Amino acid sequence: MTEVVQLPLAHRRGHQAQERATKLRAGVVGLGKQALEDHIPGLLSSDGAELVAICDSAGDVVREQQFRLGVPGYTDAEAMFMAEELDLVVVCVPHSEGRRIVELAASSGIHVLKEKPFATTVTEARELVERCEKAGIHLMVTLQRRFNPIYTSFTQLADQIGTPFMVDAAYTLHIADPSEGWRGRTEQAGGGCIIDMGYHLVDMLLWYFGLPDRVLADMSMSARPDRNYDAEDTALIHFSYDSGLYGSLLLSRFIGPKSEQIRLIGNKGIVHLERGRIRRLSNDGQVVESLSREQAWPSAAVSQINHFCRVIEGMRENVSGPSENLAHLAFIQSCYESARSRAHVNPKELL
Repeated sequence: MTEVVQLPLAHRRGHQAQERATKLRAGVVGLGKQALEDHIPGLLSSDGAELVAICDSAGDVVREQQFRLGVPGYTDAEAMFMAEELDLVVVCVPHSEGRRIVELAASSGIHVLKEKPFATTVTEARELVERCEKAGIHLMVTLQRRFNPIYTSFTQLADQIGTPFMVDAAYTLHIADPSEGWRGRTEQAGGGCIIDMGYHLVDMLLWYFGLPDRVLADMSMSARPDRNYDAEDTALIHFSYDSGLYGSLLLSRFIGPKSEQIRLIGNKGIVHLERGRIRRLSNDGQVVESLSREQAWPSAAVSQINHFCRVIEGMRENVSGPSENLAHLAFIQSCYESARSRAHVNPKELL
């Protein structure tokens, strides 16, 4: 039976007394780490939206958070969509559950801010594109780096290094037990580090350089042979373009310390992008110029939510909508197909 946990009216009003009536009404489905540490704080600090309801399949989590936040809680998303007059919903569920929640929101005319990935396969992505278009809702995938001036400066600096010919990218972090939780199981996650954490670096590569013409990938599920999991913990992906540009992408949920970088090498210099810093260097490694950013938490999450509110209101372009994310799934699916076949795959053919 669906559990609906309602707060006393006076308690709810006390928490919401200062909220502006003009804000868009937002719900959150999935109360994991990403929601609790990024999206909910972002909503609480947003000028465009207010948090009015939460949902998670775990009743104890709902009870804890609904009293802390002063909003009603639900254990069933459909029940929340029916009971609450929502303008948008932030969806942070296991990847296998994403499609169902998006379709429920679309049926209710609720706009969706979807935690990455957009979908688990190209076919699923195409079907969700059609569903969102038919329902007339906006969907935006959470790709926070698109709202960070460090990352938006990349193309400006890249124009100053002559003809680029190589890309070296990596995103690694250490998780002691890759089998822990639903992310260790392909059935729920759709894959491992490529489709999950790797989605951000895939987005950067496609944003800056477009979809490659060839992909060759290798991956492992053997970082912890004493554990049972089938979602890749590490992947090395080689990609190339007919233009002559080529590169590699290292992704890992086991290789520490946490690091993220993209280096673009041209015949007149290098652009080196890291989390919080971007530099242009000469080919011998001397720094020509550097830009860094110190941001207050949770600045990126707030910027993303405010941008999505303006997308809904018709004031901003949706930079990571359903159609735009088809290419992401084509790249990711080509990695898995290449790893299985041990051959190059053209991701453009998947579209």
